[in-house]
Amino acid sequence: MTVGAATRGRKVAKPWGYELIWAETGRYAGKILHIERGHQLSYQYHERKDETIHLLSGILDLDVGSADGVRQTIRLQQGDTFHIPAHLRHRLGAVETCDVLEVSTPELDDVVRLDDRYGRTGRTEP
Repeated sequence: MTVGAATRGRKVAKPWGYELIWAETGRYAGKILHIERGHQLSYQYHERKDETIHLLSGILDLDVGSADGVRQTIRLQQGDTFHIPAHLRHRLGAVETCDVLEVSTPELDDVVRLDDRYGRTGRTEP
């Protein structure tokens, strides 16, 4: 058995804060999303990626919707968890600055943006 070295992950700057990718394998991925107060991610969905989020700190509004346009906002408090399967439209918005733990399947670039306040558009794929 080979023992690996400790790492600090990979920090990726975003217009809403940053993501720290702390696990990335061919089978799963783990991130911490740091979202600044008043900012939000794209309203998006994933073709393949399946993820679960857990709110570590702050207050988060999770906007979820179906393909037929029915949407609802769910307010998450520290300690709340929510599963986001592939094809579920969603947007995370920080009511207070948030740290969100995300675990997912490994398709990190599988994003279809439907709306984005920072001007990012379209589909991102590996």
